[in-house]
Amino acid sequence: MEKKRKIIPPVYLVLSLVLMWLCHRFIPIRQFIDEPLAYLGVTLVLFGITMAAVSAAKFKLLKTGLEPFDEATALVTSGFYRITRNPMYVGMFMMLAGVAVLMGSLGAWLPVPAFILVIRYNFVLGEERFMEAAFGQQYLDYKSSVRRWI
Repeated sequence: MEKKRKIIPPVYLVLSLVLMWLCHRFIPIRQFIDEPLAYLGVTLVLFGITMAAVSAAKFKLLKTGLEPFDEATALVTSGFYRITRNPMYVGMFMMLAGVAVLMGSLGAWLPVPAFILVIRYNFVLGEERFMEAAFGQQYLDYKSSVRRWI
């Protein structure tokens, strides 16, 4: 049985945003996206927020556990869950990518791969085992038809 984590994914999101700003400010490496092109990052941020919020609302609507490793009472397969098994995490990644585009420097991208790895190894892999134990073949069928990311 997977145990709940003390630090939940939104905390890693905020830490990543802080690290992105620090890297942009103190390790800019190279500014490669300038205005007005950098403002395309706003679109990514807004889409990421929407994707994560709509997906979380779906959990609330179905009254299933929202935090990682909370009791799962429903297998959510509609909405963004039709295109990715992890739309909340993909939404968070899109937010980070959007902020990195807005900042425009290569340094701002440095924390992004670390965020992805932390989420994958601390949450996604365990959640997949958790869901398989909770929903068995139903989850395996879903897992075989919908990609982990995109």
